Amino acid sequence: MSQQSGPSWYPPQQPQPSSSTVGWSVVWALVPVFTCGLGTPFVIGHAAQRLRSVPLVFATAVYALGLGVFIIGAGTYGDSDLIPGWLNVLVVLGFFGNWIGGLGHALILRGAVFARPAAFGPKPAFGPQSYPQPAPVQPTYPPPGPVSGQYTPIPQPSQPPYLKNTLYSDQPPRTNMQFGQSERPQEWIGPYRVIDTIGRGGQGTVHLALTPQGQKVAIKVLHEHFTGNRAARERFLREVEATRRVATFSTARVLDVNINDDQAYVVSEYVDGASLEQLVRDRGPRDEDGLTRLALATAGALAAIHRAGVVHRDFKPANVLIGTDGPRVIDFGIARALDQVTATSSVMGTPAYMSPEQLGGGHVGPESDVFSWASTMIFAASGRVAFGSDTIPAILNRVLNHQPDLSALPPSLRPLAASCLEKDPARRPTAADIMLRIVQ
Repeated sequence: MSQQSGPSWYPPQQPQPSSSTVGWSVVWALVPVFTCGLGTPFVIGHAAQRLRSVPLVFATAVYALGLGVFIIGAGTYGDSDLIPGWLNVLVVLGFFGNWIGGLGHALILRGAVFARPAAFGPKPAFGPQSYPQPAPVQPTYPPPGPVSGQYTPIPQPSQPPYLKNTLYSDQPPRTNMQFGQSERPQEWIGPYRVIDTIGRGGQGTVHLALTPQGQKVAIKVLHEHFTGNRAARERFLREVEATRRVATFSTARVLDVNINDDQAYVVSEYVDGASLEQLVRDRGPRDEDGLTRLALATAGALAAIHRAGVVHRDFKPANVLIGTDGPRVIDFGIARALDQVTATSSVMGTPAYMSPEQLGGGHVGPESDVFSWASTMIFAASGRVAFGSDTIPAILNRVLNHQPDLSALPPSLRPLAASCLEKDPARRPTAADIMLRIVQ
């Protein structure tokens, strides 16, 4: 799984606290002095949480260790003449490190922790007039289904799309945007106005936003960073470009992809509905008719995805939204794109819904999505995860070596699900075969 990077120890351009928070920021920075260093781990830990910084997490641990050495040493040796010399040095370092060092560190971080919103760039005027539009051309795709109104026509780029900052428009990115600096969503992501945060997952955070024309869209801001790696940026954009070829058979259309500074976001059609996972947990398993419709729609979505040369790689109940017009499959192709750019070897996906070859590091093709589809149908029919939900090693063992209980499925779907769950990918049907077998 890709790792999220936090800000560096000291931001290159220190923002200043707003006038409404100056008092609180001073009190916050002086906590190490008021508490003789006892409050330093809490202050730096708060900064790490606000700034989402991995280095600050380690700094918090170092301060906590120093504080622990001081308390243990001072409590064990009440008489300083009896304390060993080496331990006395550690106690002194722990005390003054937390007291003086914590004060200096807090003063340096104060501006970033209590930064005013203006530190992220000026707020643009909302409306289509603020974003110059290219010359009118014919749209490259029809208007999205459930969203009313029309999107701005998308011009054909004069060079390969993956060599541009933005794939689907000539609008330059807002490089002054910063992600991951606050628990609240930023007000603007490129030309899109964020109005809510609707989900967080292993790949990124999903926001509900408005286009300059006022249409609702879903924006996934990915955790993966592309710092100083132009080749990785181009590979990612090239991979996600393939998702545009997916026909809209029960899928949420990808509308835009961009990279601001070093962080990417994917804009897709907004589906007003709950995920299959949430729906089953709230209302219980699907009945036979509802399950059959779900199976047919999601198999059709996978068939369209595979026909475009894309493999989902993370098909699961959380990535199936139940909208007013039926099921919609989302987040297809993102796992593959991230897998192409991540600097470390990793397995992307949810273990309980991954195929044996995916867990084993083998070739991952459309057959893997078919395996995940069958696991998802078992969850929809029973409310239980097909291969269990206890420990990761136990789940992996079941996926690799055992067959799940199919009794919750209707008799008409059991043989089909069993064939989809074959350990050998070559013995599984295609998504198109699944559709035919359901309707026959």
